[in-house]
This record gives sequence, structure tokens and C-alpha cells, in this order.
Amino acid sequence: MDNERIKKAFKIKQWPEIKSSDSWNIFKVMAEFVEGYDTLAKIGPCVSVFGSARTKPGTKYYEMATDIGQKLASVGLGVITGGGPGIMEAGNLGASKEKGASVGLNIELPFEQHDNPWIDSDKNLEFHYFFVRKVMFVKYSQGFIVMPGGFGTMDELFEAITLIQTKKIDRFPIVLVGKDFWSGLLDWIKNTLISRGNISEEDLNLFRVVDSADEAIEHLNKFYSKYSLKPNF
Repeated sequence: MDNERIKKAFKIKQWPEIKSSDSWNIFKVMAEFVEGYDTLAKIGPCVSVFGSARTKPGTKYYEMATDIGQKLASVGLGVITGGGPGIMEAGNLGASKEKGASVGLNIELPFEQHDNPWIDSDKNLEFHYFFVRKVMFVKYSQGFIVMPGGFGTMDELFEAITLIQTKKIDRFPIVLVGKDFWSGLLDWIKNTLISRGNISEEDLNLFRVVDSADEAIEHLNKFYSKYSLKPNF
């Protein structure tokens, strides 16, 4: 985030005296929160779609993510992604096909990440800090749909599960798509985490594993048939 954006966010005309680089970073963090809150407070109910930036168009999960984005938009839900290529691009593409809200939360990275062309121009944000970006995903999503991905996808998934498990946020649906991809992780959770008492067996109910776009949307519908669908903000 550049200096002019920070000045605009805080209506700063002259810089205060800053004693250290740590103090200066506080302003950068706060400016990202301000810009994120101001923009995303207007988007309405949305579901976040996560997955690998390396997934290519025409592949199974790219096409499935596009279908999911389109189905979400068809029932009045916007789509939030990390704003980059791969699964993120597919989710935004699907939303745009149905003229649904298509939101991109980009992150500055030395490789892979660039904003995709299917994000609404007024809903395209760029972040420097991963932790600020993750707050935006949790605060402004009514559900997570998690496609196959790498470390970043796992980070976002397990943070959401942890926040729900510890009751730091209200529960929302978390759907893992692709049984062939997730089966090894689920086996490890059951055979290691549960068997050793690190988590409870009931914690498996915090998410659902499905194998198709229709199953993902069906789980969201079932969840919100019990709980009213409303923004988290």
C-alpha cells in the first residue's frame, strides 16, 4: 500500500513523527483494514471460493470452480476469491457469468499472484498483509468452499475451522470439494489427531466433504435452511 492511499484512508495531511519502522507499519496495517472494511461492507452476502493458483483452465477442478461460482450467483450469493489465477479466476468467472458480485482480495507476492479479469472493478482489493486479508475473508463470507490447493489454501481452511471450533466466530458452512484430494488429510485427522485426543470426533462436523458443485450448493442450502442467511457485519 503506497503513502498516498494511507494518507487518504486516515485523512492525514502531514505525517506524525514516527519513532521506528514498527510504528510506521501500524499505519499500513490500519489503512488496509480501513480500505477493506469500506469496500466490503457494501457487497452483501457472499461465499468465498479457495483453491490453487496453479490450476489450469479446462481441468476438472477449474471447471468445477467455475460451475460453483455460477451456481452461487444464480441463488443471489456473491463470490469472494483471492483474486488471482487458477481456482480463484474460475470462481470469479462463474460469478460474472450470472452477473453476481465478483470480489477479489489480491495479495502482493513475488510470483504467481496477479488479479484475474473477472473481478468487478469496484470490488478488486490488494493487500500486503496476509493476516489482514484473512480477516476480510472470514468477516465478509457466509461460507467457505475449498477446492484442492496448496499451503495458502490449507492456511485459510484451518484458520476458519479453528475460529469456529473455539467459538471466536459464529459457525458458517465449510465445504471441501474433491474426495480424492482430501481423503489423505481426512485419514490423518481421524487416525492421528482424533486417536491421540488432540481434537474431538465432533470437530469433524465443522466441515463437509463433497464431490460435485451441486453437492456443495446443496450443503449451503441445508445449512441456511436452519440458520438465517445474513451478512456477518
